[in-house]
Amino acid sequence: MKLTTATTVASKPIKIAVKDGKVMIDDATVVSADIHCTNGVIHVVDSVILPS
Repeated sequence: MKLTTATTVASKPIKIAVKDGKVMIDDATVVSADIHCTNGVIHVVDSVILPS
């Protein structure tokens, strides 16, 4: 299964893609993924993702 979109907590769709070996969420690049915390998992991106 290939995930190409997800729904935000604001019920808005965001695009997910792999470009040049990097995971992109809309226009943001995932810099660090799967950082496990006591209350969840963090994925660090290189820009702010704002709802449209």
